[in-house]
Amino acid sequence: MDVIRSRLTCFRSTDQPSNATRETINIFSLASGHLYERFLRIMMLSVIENTNSTVKFWFLKNYLSPSFKEFIPHMAAEYGFEYELVQYQWPRWLHPQTEKQRIIWGYKILFLDVLFPLSVKKIIYVDADQVVRADLQELVDLDLGGAPYGYTPFCDSRKEMEGFRFWKHGYWAAHLGERPYHISALYVVDLVRFRKMAAGDRLRGQYHALSQDPNSLSNLDQDLPNNMIHQVPIKSLPQEWLWCETWCSDESKQDAKTIDLCNNPMTKEPKLSAAIRIIPNWGKYDQEIKKLQARVAERRSKLERLSSFTVLENTTVAPSLELRMTTEEFPDKQPKDKKKTEL
Repeated sequence: MDVIRSRLTCFRSTDQPSNATRETINIFSLASGHLYERFLRIMMLSVIENTNSTVKFWFLKNYLSPSFKEFIPHMAAEYGFEYELVQYQWPRWLHPQTEKQRIIWGYKILFLDVLFPLSVKKIIYVDADQVVRADLQELVDLDLGGAPYGYTPFCDSRKEMEGFRFWKHGYWAAHLGERPYHISALYVVDLVRFRKMAAGDRLRGQYHALSQDPNSLSNLDQDLPNNMIHQVPIKSLPQEWLWCETWCSDESKQDAKTIDLCNNPMTKEPKLSAAIRIIPNWGKYDQEIKKLQARVAERRSKLERLSSFTVLENTTVAPSLELRMTTEEFPDKQPKDKKKTEL
């Protein structure tokens, strides 16, 4: 555990120490690629709009683009949130992943006990392609009943998707028994309890064993905690904490506290078009972010023009300064009087 933690490098948004006495809601999320970074910015805006407490976002630095990392300080200044980028090296002993998506899934579940400082008592994971419509303080205050984390079960209310509910058959039906299969798009972690019961070590050990088989853990970030439900219990969150059109009925949408853009195996609709169609405020959030990006770009352009003008001005002055210094230091090189030359 200490070896893993020693490899952690944090990049803070400020050099000032955090105010430990102030209650802060800690949000963890991951993104890779410009589309998901676009989703991520919108998710952040929806959290800020609906949450009254101070919010601190935690992002994995490994796969964020330079443009996202350059823009995030401007967004933090505009909306008044805190953020921190964490970077973590996959342990050598742990079975590696080669596909980027599966690596990201691994970071999402395998290192919760070592990614964050001990001062962080609870953290909420929110998928990038999700919009929050409630105060996340409710999740922080929720009693997990001794479980180290809480997940929302998959919806059962959209009946036409019954044939795609793989967890109701075969291995998963036998393994879960009466327990539901939980979705990993949103979860809250009691890090104190999580560390106390060595949940991170247990999850990594089980992952290391199962991942040797390429047919295991097809949905790594989701299958692993559901597989470990007997050793690392899951508290089932109220259903309204995660609504997605694929699995949940249209009637239940009005109670949704978050809306997630789950993949739909039936329609295979692209996520961007699904976001515009399904989420009422998505377009508004998207336009607000674009306007902020335009203002930031305009300020940068003005600074660049000012810098160019300053350089040009200095370049213009320099030759006359050089000539003046030359004539002062070497009087014999001064131009001769025209009349004396003619005489």
